Amino acid sequence: MTWNYNKRYPSIEDLREKAKKRIPKFAFEYLDGGCNEDVNLYQNTAKLREIALRPNYLTKHTRSNIKTGLFGLEYDAPFGIAPVGLQGLMWPNSPEILAKAALKHNIPFILSTVTTSSIEHIGELTEGKAWFQLYRPAKDDLRDDILKRAEASGYSVLVLLCDVPTFGYRPRDIRNGLAMPPSMSLKNIIQILARPRWAMETLRIGQPSFKTLKPYMPKNLDLRQLGQFMDQTFSGRLNEERIKPIRDMWKGKIVLKGVANEEDAKKAIDLGLDGIIVSNHGGRQLDAGEAAIGPLTRIAAKYGEKITVMMDSGIRSGPDIARTLASGAAFTFLGRSFMYGVSALGKNGGDHTIAILKTQLQQVMEQLCCEEVRDFPKHLIHS
Repeated sequence: MTWNYNKRYPSIEDLREKAKKRIPKFAFEYLDGGCNEDVNLYQNTAKLREIALRPNYLTKHTRSNIKTGLFGLEYDAPFGIAPVGLQGLMWPNSPEILAKAALKHNIPFILSTVTTSSIEHIGELTEGKAWFQLYRPAKDDLRDDILKRAEASGYSVLVLLCDVPTFGYRPRDIRNGLAMPPSMSLKNIIQILARPRWAMETLRIGQPSFKTLKPYMPKNLDLRQLGQFMDQTFSGRLNEERIKPIRDMWKGKIVLKGVANEEDAKKAIDLGLDGIIVSNHGGRQLDAGEAAIGPLTRIAAKYGEKITVMMDSGIRSGPDIARTLASGAAFTFLGRSFMYGVSALGKNGGDHTIAILKTQLQQVMEQLCCEEVRDFPKHLIHS
């Protein structure tokens, strides 16, 4: 089975190169970069690609099915769209484009608190099938109001982010004025003028803003005041006592994202959470940390029977998805790959990227003679 995609851009790397030429440098570097020296950014994918899978050719193979179950639902593929902040900076209406594509292809889309579309709008576009990622507010009343809005908009899965107790040190963003508070330099303006298509689309759609947070923000904030508002409004540091009231309030599934060791995985189980996403924020938070595939393998082996274990960070292709599933993940999420797609191809980027990943994953499964997603671990070559 194949899905329709633009044959001029048959790989995620093709989309990345196209995106680099199509959007301003400051927007591309925000999307593409990690923190400090980018060590963990690169090792995420490099370590993942050291994993090898074993084909079983002389078996009675009938079909390969990439559909998989998760939290009582059947999805058309074992991957979803990870939350990304400031998506509209890369390409106008990015979250809307990707949310529509996710609904069409029956995969989950996770909306970030700090992206450029609102809880209500994405809930409507996805018919209530999206997931919502919460950056923990410093004040309980704000937390409760955001959760009520998500529940009213039909979100059934809440993702709690635990790996941003402080913002990563990102030299590119600092140079480009995209740290908090942000600024628009002459250099950035020149970059915008060099990308007229991006500039015209941004002019037509409007400047990106934190639309979920708009009801709580004072009007007419200048850039410095916006930075102060964000610092005062959010406290990303989570602990067990801060998670318990959320668990009591939220009626749906809760997933902890950013888990990087077995101890935190055990705490998630003890708190009665439904799933974890092993992640290091795509290498954007701790450059001295471990590639995500390391803790994923250990956590899945130890706790995979007790909690749903998923992973993001470093996954860029269908073979990468296969390697992650073979290492014990029940499901995977990709962030940059989808943003490369929408930055490169605009409104067609979501459909195109999903089609590439589905086609690649299907080919890997057929080659391995792997019939179901749950069978991937049988093809793992142990080092």
